[in-house]
Amino acid sequence: MAEAVVASHRTSFEQTAPGSLPDAVHVLRRAGVTERVPFILAPDGSYDLPLNRFIRELPEWGVKSENGVSGYCSDIMLICRFLHEARGGKSIWQMDGDDLRAYKQARLFAADPDDRIKESTWGRAMAALDKWVRWSLYEGLLEKEPFRYVDKTVMTAQGAKQIRVIAEGEVEWHREPITFVPYEEYLLWRDVGLLGCLPGGGPDPKWRGRNGERNALFADLLVCTGMRLGEASSLLVPELPTLAPERGDLHLSAAVTKRHRPRTVFMRRQVLRELHHYLAIERDELVQRRGLGGAYENWEDPLLVRRANRQAVVVEGAGRSWAYSSIDADRRRRVVSVDAHGHRPAHCGSGWARTDSRCGARPWQSAFRRANERCAKFGVDLEVHPHTLRHTFAVHMLGLLLRQTVRAMGMQEDRRFTLAQIKRMLIGNPMRKLQLLLGHAREETVYAYLDVLDEAQEIVLSALAEWDEQAAALDQLHVPAARAAL
Repeated sequence: MAEAVVASHRTSFEQTAPGSLPDAVHVLRRAGVTERVPFILAPDGSYDLPLNRFIRELPEWGVKSENGVSGYCSDIMLICRFLHEARGGKSIWQMDGDDLRAYKQARLFAADPDDRIKESTWGRAMAALDKWVRWSLYEGLLEKEPFRYVDKTVMTAQGAKQIRVIAEGEVEWHREPITFVPYEEYLLWRDVGLLGCLPGGGPDPKWRGRNGERNALFADLLVCTGMRLGEASSLLVPELPTLAPERGDLHLSAAVTKRHRPRTVFMRRQVLRELHHYLAIERDELVQRRGLGGAYENWEDPLLVRRANRQAVVVEGAGRSWAYSSIDADRRRRVVSVDAHGHRPAHCGSGWARTDSRCGARPWQSAFRRANERCAKFGVDLEVHPHTLRHTFAVHMLGLLLRQTVRAMGMQEDRRFTLAQIKRMLIGNPMRKLQLLLGHAREETVYAYLDVLDEAQEIVLSALAEWDEQAAALDQLHVPAARAAL
């Protein structure tokens, strides 16, 4: 598409042009825009009050994460820009079914393959548009749905459910392949791209990166837990697992997980030890140095905490403790521990990033991009993104769990099984029998019983222990001299 005429910005009052700063800040604040809230400007620079109120109220309509709000805002902005440029200067409030079909053609079926978007991108755009329609109808800003909707039956955990969806959003998708890298190739990418080693294993004398160990540790954290980038970059120091002899479980709060579903991930012992080592030495030195300069005492609207454990924090002035499930990503960046040594940020991001103690996921995306560029420079044909590591974890862990399960069933590992046989062993056979014995209508109902079986967790922990041994062995083969020199 042509150059944007509708702009989506993240407010940064400090970066506004000096001459316009007072007026711009006053206007934005009067309109309800606060720091780090995205907004949309019309082609003439005007501010659409209802449309931007929709953006601000997205968290109340189920879009809780900062990245989710930013993504929805970008999707709406692109629709607005298309309407202005290609549909006779229309606004989104004048949009109809013909406009949506034209947008679909331009985005999904453009003549130039490079201009076509992915199926997942189109799906998110339709989710954003549907959210705008529902909000506008609720607020009385639209009299009726501006384009055709259809009823669709989907399977949920509660069974079949009928929902209404945008008709043009329905496309015969071909499932995109999962992008992952074998674990040994990940180690090569990490060592060359993040640690600054040469592909052959030795240190690169031209490497000038300052944060290689830190970046490699964060990548290891993603690949060994399967956490999303937003989840890993929102962790607080008090909620991290301790170095107990047998445990490395990390409870992810519903406030930072996708769709607000809390879950527990298990951290490999080797990575957990390196994380505690980093927090106790490098991060501690950085926090102390910043603290001496008063950096944490001048934060705007901090949440001061004097007591904290792995379940909750006690915030000054709140009169009660706050469970981590009630502290979203933005508030987590404002949590400051106060003790005899002064003010210290509780957010791990104060050590992940050296320039902005409150930064979230975006600096990591830049670090991964630089690592990919460095690998390409040395002819290492690997392109890894944070979500690639989540898929890598899933594929690798599934293989470990399959082997552990087969061994637990007393079968020989060298026997070959078809995919159908594996499914019957793991789900179809035992779970189907249990369903019939208990008289449940759906097989999914009996999955809950897995949660109370100690053996299920033992299989996972055993797989993690096996991965720890495999990873340690591979690390011994991967540039030990180079890492020692860093």
